[in-house]
Amino acid sequence: MLRKTGNSARPDRALLIEIVRWLTFYAIVRARAALRRAAGHRGPAIWFTPDRPHPRYLVRTAALWAGAHLAASSAGADVAFYFEDATAGAPPAAPANAHLNFGCADISKSHVAAVFGRVFGYPLALDPAQWNGIAVQKSEINGRHDGVLVQCPCEALPGMSYQRKIDTVRADGFAYDLRTHCIGGEPVVVWIKRRDPTQPFAPPSIAVTCHAPGDVFTAAELERIAAFARAMGADWCGLDILRDMPKGRIYIVDVNKTDAGPITALALRDKLASTALLAEALTRTIARVRAAQPEANPRPNAVR
Repeated sequence: MLRKTGNSARPDRALLIEIVRWLTFYAIVRARAALRRAAGHRGPAIWFTPDRPHPRYLVRTAALWAGAHLAASSAGADVAFYFEDATAGAPPAAPANAHLNFGCADISKSHVAAVFGRVFGYPLALDPAQWNGIAVQKSEINGRHDGVLVQCPCEALPGMSYQRKIDTVRADGFAYDLRTHCIGGEPVVVWIKRRDPTQPFAPPSIAVTCHAPGDVFTAAELERIAAFARAMGADWCGLDILRDMPKGRIYIVDVNKTDAGPITALALRDKLASTALLAEALTRTIARVRAAQPEANPRPNAVR
């Protein structure tokens, strides 16, 4: 159960398989961290507020891979990290020392679409009462996976957002989603999810592969993706990006600031490679924001 979104998974065989796969991955991450700690490696201390992420959240495993420790307070941390699994949160006042994600509070679908339109220069959102054709209707709340196709014009329902239908089906007959992880405002790794086009909003993917951002997006697209992450105030986030195959344009349809992962359909080697890339980017970002402070904090006392 994700505590503040109210989302949960149905207990079944598929969930059990997912749990076993994740535990295998996490055991390797923990073993590596223990070996490096025994060898004297010490990463940064991070204070998560108002919530401390469970290891199922991607930022926690990336931090573990980086050798990071969980600080007991802002004063005892190299960096403070705003972590609240809520669509529209209320970040505390950003501390004076280095901090991450304190500017990313609202990831509602309408806010994401508004920021996307400003950065990319073409719209994602639409008015269902004025639109003539098929639209995507989905909840403003993050992680609901309740999208449906609706015929417009139609009346807008309370709590729902309306977006253009993006045609992501390629020549092989499958639909593709481009989950792109941005750290420090820059794309780091892309998971390409192959999906059944007849079930566009169902969570499971048929297959997932790991790619470098430059192999998936053009240089101009990478610049806009980075600008979008910065406009959202997201130092750490996973972006759901769709490429409209008829026109070639990309659309950012969702922002995840407390994303779980790595996605279970990834091969174990890709899970580990992705985690390493995210950990390296997180370490660089922490070093950068600390260097920007007038005076870096002394090495804190931390707790795991």
